[in-house]
Amino acid sequence: MKTTVMLAAVAAAGLAASVASAGTLDDVKARGVLNCGVNTGLVGFGAPDANGHWSGFDVAICRAVAAAVLNDPNKVKFVPTTGETRFTALSSGEIDMLARNSTWTFKRENDLKLTFVGVNYYDGQGFMVRKDLGVNSAKELDGATICVQTGTTTELNLADYFKSNNMKYTPISIKTDAEGKQQFLAGACDAYTTDASGLAALRATFEKPADYVILPEIISKEPLGPVVRQGDDQWASIVRWTLFALIEAEEKGVTSKNLDEMAKGTNDPEINRLLGSSDNLGSMIGLDKEWAKRAIAAGGNYGEIFEANIGASTPIGLARGLNAQWNKGGLMYAIPFH
Repeated sequence: MKTTVMLAAVAAAGLAASVASAGTLDDVKARGVLNCGVNTGLVGFGAPDANGHWSGFDVAICRAVAAAVLNDPNKVKFVPTTGETRFTALSSGEIDMLARNSTWTFKRENDLKLTFVGVNYYDGQGFMVRKDLGVNSAKELDGATICVQTGTTTELNLADYFKSNNMKYTPISIKTDAEGKQQFLAGACDAYTTDASGLAALRATFEKPADYVILPEIISKEPLGPVVRQGDDQWASIVRWTLFALIEAEEKGVTSKNLDEMAKGTNDPEINRLLGSSDNLGSMIGLDKEWAKRAIAAGGNYGEIFEANIGASTPIGLARGLNAQWNKGGLMYAIPFH
């Protein structure tokens, strides 16, 4: 059995390496479209409307990369993936990148041979229950039935939490957020567990969201971010620095509204390098000097993307918290552009 598993792991690693070695940037340019793996539908993060138009916090990352590489934020094919299929789709080459509220972990990076290029949302796992259940703490869930999505870090965190607190539970396995919503609302489980941001997004779609409460405990660290295959450093750099460009733009006050004016040149050398009015940083990663400017224009800087899709003024209603800029009490921090 060990030999079989080892051979399978070697084969998967070899497949990922062979796909990556082809040169993802060249493939995307030749195809004329970016294949981006997203959620099957999580409002605020990645979901299609009635006309099939995708939008959301993670979707905006895909569009920013498409703008940087293909000069058009709309040249994206959104590929819905579940918790179980997302990494296989990436390793096999079905998608060029994954932007699907995925947690950066040791095993995912080193066993699955994937590269997490950064963090676009610092999160943690929580629990949601019906208000009339009368539960005010996760530690009151001993003996509960809990809906949990398969193929996620959520499963292991859930088992660890209940074991460490000497409690028992019955898992109700689900494959998608839509299935989880259906099961939870139908009363198939007492509680629903996933990333706290996902709980807020799911609750916002309920007919009576006030009837449900997210419990105060956060039981894990969930650094969520875009993912690419290992073995293609150039492509990893493009996706990584596109994310950093959005974060840096917010810190430096570069917005979708003042972008064109800023691009003419400022007194801040870092802004000039970022927007291509001085150095040509794009040439180092196979792009032109205005790649970052296009990425920012696609949906605004990081803060604009956050507020438009999941911020306090949206139905999701998330505060910046850890996702505020580093100089405003958060953890968002772009590597310097020089």
